[in-house]
Amino acid sequence: MEFTHFNNEGLPKMVDVGEKEETERVALAYGKIKAKKNTIDMIKEGKMKKGDVLSVAQVAGIMAAKKTSELIPMCHNIFLSSVDMTFNFGEDYIEVYSKVKTTSKTGVEMEALHAVTTALLTIYDMSKAVDREMIIEDIKLIKKAGGSSGVFLRKLTGKVVSVNISDKKGVVKTPIPQGEFIEDYGLKDDAHAGKWHRQVSLLGVESIDKMKRAGLLELQLGDFAENITTSGILLYELPIGTKLKVGECELEVTQIGKQCHEGCAIKQKVGDCVMPKEGIFAKVIKGGVIKAGDDIEIC
Repeated sequence: MEFTHFNNEGLPKMVDVGEKEETERVALAYGKIKAKKNTIDMIKEGKMKKGDVLSVAQVAGIMAAKKTSELIPMCHNIFLSSVDMTFNFGEDYIEVYSKVKTTSKTGVEMEALHAVTTALLTIYDMSKAVDREMIIEDIKLIKKAGGSSGVFLRKLTGKVVSVNISDKKGVVKTPIPQGEFIEDYGLKDDAHAGKWHRQVSLLGVESIDKMKRAGLLELQLGDFAENITTSGILLYELPIGTKLKVGECELEVTQIGKQCHEGCAIKQKVGDCVMPKEGIFAKVIKGGVIKAGDDIEIC
């Protein structure tokens, strides 16, 4: 085995990437902080004495991404074209995602991981006065693209939160206990089913919660016309062609986002629609029944 970070004298060195091709490179990292429900509620409601916890954590994560090479000895100092932080609330935890992009000769996995770690530490620091038992865990790389090694996508698992149906397009959908999904067609009796590439729509409950935090507190599952509401997977980061095992079914991702209908009843009801940006669409490769609570696996 060749150790690339040591020179001929056995001393540490930074790898020479001068001969590599400059390509667009992206990395997505994840981490979680578990806390008491009261702590999470205080963060949500902006009641921490140190201020707006997530706003500070977001800035801290961005700063950390930019300073990665100063703290991790063998990381290259590279120009970052963007750093984006996303926060999702659970009852007793906060999930943190960091997405970092560059056009460079080397990747940005370390920058994304560093951003997530620092954001989680900042949440701890801002909240430790009321909860010193918080636990930071599960920090990991979710996705990496660009460069000669191609795409890496971790095989994550999620859950079906709700199955939703409507008999018309452009309207909200109603949750049902379970749905029958027909191969190369979609959800039985749903208006969007048919012999086309957008047979089934999926939206993460994390996207719905984001809209709730923006003030749309009355949102219900199905209000964005998604057939399947999910949790645990950042759907819009899945590459087209990704196969998902959902309940008894297998789906293939065919499209990320869409153009919103003119005069859309959904947008009229909720004031905005996350489906065009964060919803995904799929074909049914293998039919069967899907119900709330079913596992979702990346095949």
